[in-house]
Amino acid sequence: MAELPRQGAPSGARPALPPWIRVRLSLGPNYQELKDLMRSQRLHTVCEEARCPNIYECWEARTATFLILGDICTRNCGFCAITTGRPKGLDREEPARVAATVRAMGLRHAVITSVTRDDLPDGGAEIFAATIRAIREAVPGCGVEVLTPDFQGNWEALATVVAARPDIYNHNIETVERLYPRVRPRARYARSLELLARVKALKPEVLTKSGFMVGLGEDRAEVSRLMRDLRDHAVDILTVGQYLRPDPRHLPVVRFWAPEEFDALREEAQSLGFLHVEAGPLVRSSYHAASQVPREAARP
Repeated sequence: MAELPRQGAPSGARPALPPWIRVRLSLGPNYQELKDLMRSQRLHTVCEEARCPNIYECWEARTATFLILGDICTRNCGFCAITTGRPKGLDREEPARVAATVRAMGLRHAVITSVTRDDLPDGGAEIFAATIRAIREAVPGCGVEVLTPDFQGNWEALATVVAARPDIYNHNIETVERLYPRVRPRARYARSLELLARVKALKPEVLTKSGFMVGLGEDRAEVSRLMRDLRDHAVDILTVGQYLRPDPRHLPVVRFWAPEEFDALREEAQSLGFLHVEAGPLVRSSYHAASQVPREAARP
């Protein structure tokens, strides 16, 4: 979970959280069972590695986002808590273990993401595809959502993942274009938009999804432009949440957006034509993921 500053912090400390940001701790039986299951299968989750504030709620509800390709990322983004370094090797048995765990959890919608593996020629695309296929075989009818990195613009790698037919293809834009050099120094705003458009061109029936954070120094006009850019690139589903600083090494929170501002963003996004919009202080890209599939959208 993100490291959160305390109310009434002394002068010079990080600012206190506003009253609308509260994380409910729930260490119930489902939470512990899922934790034990992940350890026994030698799997990682983005819930843990990225210190998601919703981990207690989601795990108690028996939902989790699998983190494949290891737990060491080759990039060092200014907002992300996942460990940066040089990954070692590739676990080709991982897709089968993910599928077995999806079956054991009784999931009807599985979300698969990964660290960024710029050290691999295909960025890990084949492991993504193998994981999708393994889940389809182990749990027929289970929805599969992937959240991938940008593959450094390797469109053959992208095509490998799309060909495996995920129900939802997510790639997070993360922030407004102006802040990319500070927030995502090795990513490119235009490249992320192109990736999303290419998914739709390859398989129009696949729902595309993206998300971004506020609180990093963006202004309202920039956020409006970002949402228009996503719609112009045929993105179907949008998530918007508040950035929370994982620890002092990461970028500071410039400001906390109020609940009514998230309501306004949701209304604006809906007016632009997104099929589903999830916006709120604690919203993350996989939060309530199963409910983000519009009822009228058929699976490929």
